[in-house]
Amino acid sequence: MQSSNPRRAISLLFLAQVLLLTGCVSYEPAILVPALNLSPEDIQLSETAGPSDARIDFGLELGLNESDSLSNIEILPGVRVRGVSSSGAADSAGIQLGDIILSINGTLTNHPDVVEALQTQALQNQDYLFNVRRNTVVFEAAVIPQVIDSNPAPRELYRVDPIASRAAYRTEMISIAEQAPMAAARVVEIFEKSPLDNAAIAVGDVILAVNNVPLNSAQDLVSRFNSEFDLGSTVTLSVYNGRSIDEKRLTLWNPGRRVSAVSLGPLLHYQSSLTPDTNSLSILDLWLFSLYSYNRVDEERSHSVLGLIKFSSDVGELIEED
Repeated sequence: MQSSNPRRAISLLFLAQVLLLTGCVSYEPAILVPALNLSPEDIQLSETAGPSDARIDFGLELGLNESDSLSNIEILPGVRVRGVSSSGAADSAGIQLGDIILSINGTLTNHPDVVEALQTQALQNQDYLFNVRRNTVVFEAAVIPQVIDSNPAPRELYRVDPIASRAAYRTEMISIAEQAPMAAARVVEIFEKSPLDNAAIAVGDVILAVNNVPLNSAQDLVSRFNSEFDLGSTVTLSVYNGRSIDEKRLTLWNPGRRVSAVSLGPLLHYQSSLTPDTNSLSILDLWLFSLYSYNRVDEERSHSVLGLIKFSSDVGELIEED
């Protein structure tokens, strides 16, 4: 006859239940982490603006010259004037809404893109002769266009890391003591919930290296944070504050983890999702119905007991307001 140990049996049963529960629990990030497309080191925003970049404006809104017949729609020669800027060049020359522009300085204008090209590539200090049809009359109008100077070319301000370090950086060449100038990333802005605050890194500090590997630009720092390390990882930064170089440990932003699913066979099933924001719970799922089920989609909630008693709350309703 074999004796049994009730306490040992209970302990083994409890351990089996814990292992079963752990094996049926799924996790996902507590906060949705957007994908980050990393920029190349060099970005050409635009060519330097100069006098040749100036363009002209006739003060017209144009469209295709479509026939007015509903039974036979076709594109006719010329472009139709859909809008005229008040006191603009065309308005001053007498061109009106609905006129058909047939040509400009002898160039046929059978598409609005032709006129746009003339405004972009035209020579300054030049008058333009428009051949215009109004009803059955074709006339010539002299248009003196307005010259529009180009705006200054865009200038890069900084590179931004919205995820791993939640901060912005600018590439600078730094000379420390008698060393040769070296590339570095200066902190120019720190966003909300940035881990730089916990690492005592402030705006104006200069980051020279990550894990003792020197940087070559601000983009290099952003790229390494987001491609070489997992979120929540700890890295060592060489930081220059204008007086000394200090080694500081930075723990990258961590979205945390949340339970996304729990399943215990037919007894209990829970599932949660962030996209869309939903929760569902079923207790004693018997295939055709469950003892209790709960579903939430955004602010709409529904409950069901035995599949017979159902009610919902906070259901959105579209109403029309005066």
